[in-house]
Amino acid sequence: MSVLRSRHLLAIAAALALTVGAGATTASAQDSAAALREVMFVGNNWDGTADVIKSTGDLAKIGRINVVPDKEQRLAQINADPIKWIYFMAIRNGVGEGHDQLVDDMYSTPDGRSMVVSRPSFADVVSIDLATGKVNWRFPVSGYRSDHMAVSPDGTRVAVSASTANTVHVLDIDTGKQLGSFATGDKPHENIFTKDGKYIWNMAIGDVNTSLDAPWQDWTKGDRRITVVDATTFQQVKVVDMRQRLDAIGLTDYSDAVRPAVFSPDESKLYFQVSFFNGFLEYDVASDRITRVKTLPKNPATSEDRTTWVNDSRHHGISMNPSGTKLCVAGTMDDYTSVVDRSTLQEGPLVPASKPYWATVSGDGKDCVVSESGADQVTAIDFATGQKTVSVPVGDHPQRVRLAHVPADWTGPSAS
Repeated sequence: MSVLRSRHLLAIAAALALTVGAGATTASAQDSAAALREVMFVGNNWDGTADVIKSTGDLAKIGRINVVPDKEQRLAQINADPIKWIYFMAIRNGVGEGHDQLVDDMYSTPDGRSMVVSRPSFADVVSIDLATGKVNWRFPVSGYRSDHMAVSPDGTRVAVSASTANTVHVLDIDTGKQLGSFATGDKPHENIFTKDGKYIWNMAIGDVNTSLDAPWQDWTKGDRRITVVDATTFQQVKVVDMRQRLDAIGLTDYSDAVRPAVFSPDESKLYFQVSFFNGFLEYDVASDRITRVKTLPKNPATSEDRTTWVNDSRHHGISMNPSGTKLCVAGTMDDYTSVVDRSTLQEGPLVPASKPYWATVSGDGKDCVVSESGADQVTAIDFATGQKTVSVPVGDHPQRVRLAHVPADWTGPSAS
């Protein structure tokens, strides 16, 4: 066989190998995507763990993740820095109700291999490898406390509130590299990406740890506003001061600290909770005004002493079903959850719940899922009937609950 013919055959073989290899790579990527399983992450704030449960049906537990595998290292750093130690103890004795805040918010990476977690007491965001339980990367936030996060619709970026620095950082979810940041009002809290990924809405709640809780003292709570920024340039697009909007409709005694919030499916309306209020408000984005106010029942057993309400909350947690016809409200200090008809604002049954702290939507969209921080469980409530369907036990003081993805055969990190 000639050298030229041999080279020709080798070239054909190489081309075939490349074609097969490319096909195998594509198939492998498709298999990898198909091999992911939708779940829910439940952040157990005082435990420093996250339970992974089914996203629908019986919400059965799948596994558990230690989100503070580096706890001793972090504590050593805090104890070596007097200022960090002061803030650490202030978080424990203030917003933490005597406990360290070890997990606030969490999301999965697009490939389902890692969980990204904000850890308030450690003032950071970390990525935890779901297979090994080890830290992939760590991002220390500005200031001394991290808080709520939001993930972009494509899953590639995560925004985290640095609550003592009045800053939101936006990170690459795979590497932890900062892509940008922007300034906010006092104590940034909730973050929401618009569904097209173009904008980020941040809600600043001000100082919720003082005892100056009477309506006439509300001005002492700081600069509370919604900051809307371009999610690519991080330049401010607009600021919404709810004080002006509340005053315009005669609600001068209402707090303007916007807490959890949810957009309608077309993003024309924003439904939000404010400090001290048992209910929620409807804000029309186009006309820039509050259009409706819903007051929900008070629990007669709830103290009227506002200084006893946790972090200025009365109700904390709101979600909406995918069709936009029902809202689900966590009546935190009133110990109930209720599904509300969005058209009429008529509430359904008041489902007893122990200090419900968050509300989200099940993977199939049929149920509202709330974290009962006072009972260490999560509970599903049927959007159609307003009735409880199931409760499952989780760790100590569950707060944030998020839909996520993990490998289909995952049951927990391997022992190391």
